[in-house]
Amino acid sequence: MSSVKAQGRYQIDMCHGPLLRQIITFTFPLICSSVLQLLFNAADLMVVGRFASHQALAAVGATVSFIHLMINLFVGLSVGANVMVARYIGAKDKVKVSQASQTAILTAIGSGVLLMFAGCLFARPALIWMDTPEDILDKSILYLQIFFIGMPVLMLYNFGSAILRASGDTKRPFYFLLFAGVINVLLNLFFVLVFHWDVAGVAWATVLSQAVSAWLVIRVLTTTRAAFRIRLNKLQMNWKIFREMMYVGIPAGFQSCCFSIANILLQTSLNTFDTQVIAANTAAATIEGMGYMIANSFGQASMNFSSQNLGGKKFDRIRKSIIYAAVGGAIAMLIFSIVIAWLKVPLLSLFTKEPEVIHWGVVRFDIVLPLMFGVGFMEAFISGLRGLGYAIAPTVIMILGVCVFRVIWLLLYFPSHR
Repeated sequence: MSSVKAQGRYQIDMCHGPLLRQIITFTFPLICSSVLQLLFNAADLMVVGRFASHQALAAVGATVSFIHLMINLFVGLSVGANVMVARYIGAKDKVKVSQASQTAILTAIGSGVLLMFAGCLFARPALIWMDTPEDILDKSILYLQIFFIGMPVLMLYNFGSAILRASGDTKRPFYFLLFAGVINVLLNLFFVLVFHWDVAGVAWATVLSQAVSAWLVIRVLTTTRAAFRIRLNKLQMNWKIFREMMYVGIPAGFQSCCFSIANILLQTSLNTFDTQVIAANTAAATIEGMGYMIANSFGQASMNFSSQNLGGKKFDRIRKSIIYAAVGGAIAMLIFSIVIAWLKVPLLSLFTKEPEVIHWGVVRFDIVLPLMFGVGFMEAFISGLRGLGYAIAPTVIMILGVCVFRVIWLLLYFPSHR
């Protein structure tokens, strides 16, 4: 009996079986679901850009960096949950698997509620501090406040999906996001074209579709027969496991926050240009984000396989899994960059009809795309270290390379070379 069949239709025993095939089986649905999750925001941008105005497109785009800053710390905690659940699954410790899963769900609920209040409270002062242009400020604030109402369901989906990924199940989260993504697009069009709700319409569409995907994930967790089953009436926090999650998750979240701060400084610099440049950057960065999601998917494979094999004491498979993920991620990113470079004008035209906006989007692509393949290597090695329980070193490397250098560039080079 194959390892997949032995653990159920959707799960993968990462400690046994053909490693390369398992990594591909794990990664492909994760790539699809990650890109689809990014398309939630892309659908918002396409609808407001084509059926409302470029000001509405810029208003939604101006919120992206702040959204990432607010949620990335808590999404980092889901990385800690993923690592711990995978490790206990590899060690075949069913009691610890159950305790880690319950702790993850309770953390998700608390994180979501905290983010909901914090996001709504700080939306206006944060956007004002970022020098958001006056003509899009009110729209940006409205989009943010509605978006953060959906934080509890977004956190439940992220933590619930982390539990499923730890078992090797990346297919069902993809199916759920596909279903929710269709709902998101339909609601976008309905709220904008029929009700003329503009940015409010796409914000509510995103929240409602995320609620659907969260409900589907929780339904699986509460009905499965696996060790990670969640019983909502018996949820209990295990503080020892929670601290272990924090040890891995907080540095990962802190790294993401630093990356978001660098992006906020970048957005603040972009906000000194007109709204056409802001809109172009928003559209191009959204398309590029799909590539980063692909690289992150290979990173997730590296982290889960290294963590589960560490728990199962299959040390010979750890190095191979990280190398396979790194090479696969780099090749995938190279293919992605070539395709985007070839289709850059048609892709940007999905977001806007204005030639000036498309021109500045092409300028960004020409600068960013040639070296994107390096992200594939970076994500796999960094995530592999996290899967092995190393928390500080990957964070320091990423902060220095990706964050500090960008801030220095913005502060010293950009003012004289606008």
